[in-house]
Amino acid sequence: MCESLLSVGLDVGTTSTQMVVSRLKVENRASVFAVPELAITQREILYESPVYFTPLLDESHVNGEKIREIVEEEYRKAGISRAQVDTGAIIITGETSRKENARAVLEALSDLAGEFVVATAGPDLESVLAAKGAGAVAYSEETGKTVLHMDIGGGTSNLALIQDGKIRKTGCLNVGGRLVKLSDTGEITYVSPVLQGLFSGKLGKKITQEEASALADTLTRALEMAAGLREPTALLDQLLTKETGEVWQPPEKPAVLSFSGGVADCIEKAHPWLEFGDIGPILGQSIRKSRLCQGQYRLGTQTIRATVIGAGCHSTQLSGSTVFCQNIRFPLKNIPVAEENRGQFEGSVILSVPGEAPPTYDRVQTLARELTRGSPAEVLVCLEADMAKALGHALSARLPENARILCIDRVRALPDTYLDIGAPVGGAFPVVLKTLVLERSRT
Repeated sequence: MCESLLSVGLDVGTTSTQMVVSRLKVENRASVFAVPELAITQREILYESPVYFTPLLDESHVNGEKIREIVEEEYRKAGISRAQVDTGAIIITGETSRKENARAVLEALSDLAGEFVVATAGPDLESVLAAKGAGAVAYSEETGKTVLHMDIGGGTSNLALIQDGKIRKTGCLNVGGRLVKLSDTGEITYVSPVLQGLFSGKLGKKITQEEASALADTLTRALEMAAGLREPTALLDQLLTKETGEVWQPPEKPAVLSFSGGVADCIEKAHPWLEFGDIGPILGQSIRKSRLCQGQYRLGTQTIRATVIGAGCHSTQLSGSTVFCQNIRFPLKNIPVAEENRGQFEGSVILSVPGEAPPTYDRVQTLARELTRGSPAEVLVCLEADMAKALGHALSARLPENARILCIDRVRALPDTYLDIGAPVGGAFPVVLKTLVLERSRT
């Protein structure tokens, strides 16, 4: 069996907006004598858009209509229609996710892009997608090395610590090239609020290259602290984003540093410091001279396109092939994940059952009894262990025929995230894990 999915990825970032179209190949990796094991075995990029500057109405609002025009035009150039798109992700990242109308723009774009393209934002997912799109995850898997990937964009730097090809933790710093915007003669046109107390430049005032370098060095020191190369100070705490609820802990042992994002293009190649109208070129050179590049480091196979390629090629996974479905209409979109207390949500909720231990008959039956307590009309379950079909039959035996039941496995979904689940592909379900965090609070 060999099938394919057409995937689209759109990244609306602090500095740039871009789109990719990919084909994902789905194959059965198991032998003819084993239970089918479906997986995405190949990712082929079919089309890459030009890199656009993210259009803004003002410093507080994204120009949603202009972005919509960009997407429509790029669909035309790629030769695809909305109806052809099977999966993918639209993400609003960095400082753009802080704009007042970010959620409305995201929802409008999702409607345009296709039935099963997810609208999402949030640093955890950004970190994962960038690390995959830049090849850092594959590099760790191939070499067995621990890798700390830094995707340094216009407004934020997304971090991912990778061990043996697995992303162990993520983080995010308010470090980026467009925290300060400049005219072509060096006048300051914008200063991000996150730099309060770190930068004294005023709007309309001219900044020297030396002053820009001093700010870049300060931001670089925060990255060094995050990488465990410098003793942490209050600077790191000030620049870390806090919306994930988890404090970033620098790696205890040295890791290979990996870079992507627009600033990564300025690490090994020097640009005129005012070329892009921000401090990105200066920040890139500061990183190149810092402790971050004194040991082993690598530039991603993709730099500025890492996140959008991650969105288009790596946002979708397949559930295990031992799935169970009864009376469910697809796609399911924006289903919140919980481990318990279903009553805190209105509407559908999918329960996540962690643990990879091989299932036993007693475990399946016990779980089925717990899930059918009160005879619910709908039970949606996401399991880490390979037991979805067995659990589904046990649930079906305890519930009325019209009950809605869905059990998928080999998917680890954490609470406070959301799932989109598409119609089955060869017996497995395409699944997208996402977060809908749009407002980034530093307190």
